[in-house]
Amino acid sequence: MTYLEWLEAASYIVTVVGLPFAIGVYLLDQRRERQTDEEEIFLRLSDEYADFMRLVIDNADLNLLSPVAKGELNEEQRERKRALFAILVSLFERAYVLVYEDKMSRQQARLWTSWEDYMTEWCEREDFRATLPGLLHGEDPGFVATIERIAREAAGAATRR
Repeated sequence: MTYLEWLEAASYIVTVVGLPFAIGVYLLDQRRERQTDEEEIFLRLSDEYADFMRLVIDNADLNLLSPVAKGELNEEQRERKRALFAILVSLFERAYVLVYEDKMSRQQARLWTSWEDYMTEWCEREDFRATLPGLLHGEDPGFVATIERIAREAAGAATRR
């Protein structure tokens, strides 16, 4: 075999073996990058939820950490409570838009389930459910349907207790 024939054979080997290998590495890298992006989004949203919870603690007089509303609130307290609920609904919508998909991977479903749990926890509060309809005007239709379903289920579970 001549030197040129060896080079030609080597180029065939690279084409037959190297190209599929390179494509496989590229696809694997793309999947890892997509997973990293999803985790980064989840972490940013989690940080925003932690910031929201700090607001709840700073407004402890509203009793938002209690599972049910306690006592009467004055006008200023009701306004702060409504503002906090509006922030929370906005955060939930952002989580829905960024995380939820009709067909989710196992990882995406795991991330979404955490947000669905937060929504359920808040929808179990009667005062949140009562405020919710006024906060959903102009929101993403898919999100509205999802949180209304969660609110109905939470209300049904509350009546069964």
